[in-house]
Amino acid sequence: MSNILKNEKSPYLQQHSENPVNWYPWCEEAFRRAREEDKPVFLSIGYSTCHWCHVMAHESFEDAEVAKLLNDNFICIKVDREERPDIDSVYMTVCQALTGSGGWPLTIIMTPEQKPFFAGTYFPKHRSLGHPGLIDILEQAKLLWDEDRGELQKTGEQITQAFNNSNEAVLLDEPDKSVLKDAYNTFRNSFDSEWGGFGSAPKFPSPHNLMFLLRYSQLENAPDALHMAEVTLNAMSRGGIHDQIGGGFSRYSTDKKWLVPHFEKMLYDNALLIILYLEAYQITEKKAYFDVARQTADYILRELTDLSGGFYCGQDADSDGIEGKYYVFTAEEINDVLGSHDGADFCSFYGITERGNFEGKSIPNLIGTDKEPWDFDDPRIKKLYEYRKNRVSLHKDDKILLSWNSWTIIAMARAGRILDDKRYREAAENAQRFIEENMTDNNNRLYLRFRDGEAAHSAQLEDYAVYALSLIELYRLTFNPYYLSQAVLRAEQMIEYFEDKKGGGYFINASDSEQLIVRLKESYDGAVPSGNSVAAMVLEKLFGLTGENCFREAAGRQQKYMAGQMKRYPSAHCFALLAMAQSLYPHQELICACNSEPPELKEYLKYNSAYNLNILLKTPWNSEKLAESAPFTKSYPIPDSGAVWYLCKNGSCKTPVIDFSDLKLV
Repeated sequence: MSNILKNEKSPYLQQHSENPVNWYPWCEEAFRRAREEDKPVFLSIGYSTCHWCHVMAHESFEDAEVAKLLNDNFICIKVDREERPDIDSVYMTVCQALTGSGGWPLTIIMTPEQKPFFAGTYFPKHRSLGHPGLIDILEQAKLLWDEDRGELQKTGEQITQAFNNSNEAVLLDEPDKSVLKDAYNTFRNSFDSEWGGFGSAPKFPSPHNLMFLLRYSQLENAPDALHMAEVTLNAMSRGGIHDQIGGGFSRYSTDKKWLVPHFEKMLYDNALLIILYLEAYQITEKKAYFDVARQTADYILRELTDLSGGFYCGQDADSDGIEGKYYVFTAEEINDVLGSHDGADFCSFYGITERGNFEGKSIPNLIGTDKEPWDFDDPRIKKLYEYRKNRVSLHKDDKILLSWNSWTIIAMARAGRILDDKRYREAAENAQRFIEENMTDNNNRLYLRFRDGEAAHSAQLEDYAVYALSLIELYRLTFNPYYLSQAVLRAEQMIEYFEDKKGGGYFINASDSEQLIVRLKESYDGAVPSGNSVAAMVLEKLFGLTGENCFREAAGRQQKYMAGQMKRYPSAHCFALLAMAQSLYPHQELICACNSEPPELKEYLKYNSAYNLNILLKTPWNSEKLAESAPFTKSYPIPDSGAVWYLCKNGSCKTPVIDFSDLKLV
């Protein structure tokens, strides 16, 4: 029997639409009913490709006994964390504060006024291996609600007040290079010199942390930072976390060697890893990084791209309810597909053994060998890929999320420029066009999610910030001033609707959106850079590109806020550190006045990351539109032929030159 989730567009909510639990989506009706029936609210948050969400659903939410207990005594709400990251952030913060940890599925019990008094993650149906059972928890919560409600309500009030008070504690500081050194030292002290990565298992790619180390190695001539980044990049690309047959990376590694992944593949991980490997390629000129970036970009184009231009969220870890089944092989299978000779070669190369390395089967990997991987265009790899495709297909979460699509636009734009492949350029521009045509409302505000013909949920800070950054990246790719003007628009909206004018920083949700029990600000980076970190980067770049004082002032405010937030734990704010470096280290602005894009500029950007260089291109055809976003460019005359290059360093302008090679770029 279906519940009302059958009317929802979220794949995660639809996965629960046949549960015997009477689920509601997050809506006023659910809380109204909770108040009228005098029941607590059971809130469950997850996402469609989450393995343990599937496990808990099968054990408990598909179970008649659990369903009866929930339906009789609670109002039950399901939330897709990817559609409502604001709700997830609030209650994940609660869970981490109460239990010291967090994750998904996230389990919350709260009052009809949305004030939580219990938090946890996965629970089996019955007590098992030290885990309390969900039935025990529900029965105890029901008992306390009936007999000691005042104490539960008091707990909920205290938790809510504590978070509101924390928002009021404003920490501001002046940006300083020492905080970058502190972050570097933290990574150096936790670096796994044998296997790469930091700390012990599980290990996450955390691309923005490695981006910081790459950048720091260049800014401070720190070879150790480059070494840590490269060891990790190499280990990840040769491990089981990297799909050696189909490309792309899994979410994280469960072991220290990067061998056994949690097999789900997420769009945002792969987008950020493309950006990371491209930067590593530009710094080191090593073809291995070029290849990984290309293979990962091709994976997204092949597996996660909608015909309309948007990018899907990801692929599940499970097939037939078994995690990793789609990705593992036996030696016999390999020999059947490739023949005994090629099969033996592949098994030897990629660690396929009779014993196996994962539950009796083998995850292809190159750990412990210096052999070069087979090219993805190799017919033998293609054979294995086609064979694997004929297995039970992986569930694909086909939502199109604004922030994740924006990271992918950045990745594809850079791939288009650095790998010199028009497929990636077209993918980036098509995705941006999709967003403007399908995820923008009548007031030119943005939606967070699109699926099945419907855009929904007001975009949040992360969406506006990353989308603005992607528009800046598209401007660097094309030098079309349309993208720059759109970046300015989205940054202005970000400032208007999200900035905390009193305490500094930016709230997760907009001032005119649904308000939860607390309006949170997040500064630390998680699986992706925080909205506040990206906002800092956007504001710095837009000041450099436009020269507009409003962006200078906004960037200054944000740098002070982030400097205050990162003081205790700088390594948790790596993307903000990258933004801070834009102002703390030598920076440059380059204006090229010409009749067409000079080929030498394109070539330079192909091989140089130019992270500290803002570039504007002025031609007779774009000068008027460019001046709308960057008014100062009006004063730069366009020559009758050739190009004139105007370079400014740290606020000081140099003598114009007509030969690109005469520029002394840092």
